[in-house]
Amino acid sequence: MKLKESSMPEEDMWSRFFEPNKILQVLGLSNSVGDVVDFGCGYGTFTIPAAKIIRGKVYAIDIEPEMIEATKRKAEEEKLSNVETMLCDFMAEGSGLKNEIIDYIFLFNILYTTQNPEKLLKEAYRILKINGKLGIIHWNYDSTTPRGPPMEMRPKPEQCIEWAESVGFNSPKKYDLKPYHYGIVMEKTK
Repeated sequence: MKLKESSMPEEDMWSRFFEPNKILQVLGLSNSVGDVVDFGCGYGTFTIPAAKIIRGKVYAIDIEPEMIEATKRKAEEEKLSNVETMLCDFMAEGSGLKNEIIDYIFLFNILYTTQNPEKLLKEAYRILKINGKLGIIHWNYDSTTPRGPPMEMRPKPEQCIEWAESVGFNSPKKYDLKPYHYGIVMEKTK
């Protein structure tokens, strides 16, 4: 199931919108984290830096073959053996991962692309360990951002928190990821 089209920019432009290492640090990713899932990994913008930080594996999942190839190529170039790319329609089929095996899940700029964000959040909840973390990033609800999805597609932080709480996540912490994004970290405690 292809998600809503969000007009992903070319990689050069996309990379100018983020400082991945700084963002991952703010969102609490550290070398104490085991395995991570990056749903909708795209160009590997966060997958590759995460693989250099954590002690486990990063499962980089995307529906687009060219995104999987880009991420795989970067992992090989960086000689990272802890990146596993997965070409997968996770909205229709789930991730294929076992229950409660993941320490941290990235849902970065993806919840707005689906008609049913709760379904994706349920899959994240299923595979996340107890005391695991969910990281969410989205474009600010601000029409002056230089790019990003149309305003009517952008969820506000409160909406993302509400969706995540509806499937069992709790303890939301919000972060301002200037200049264009916000971040949220939530936990699975039961």
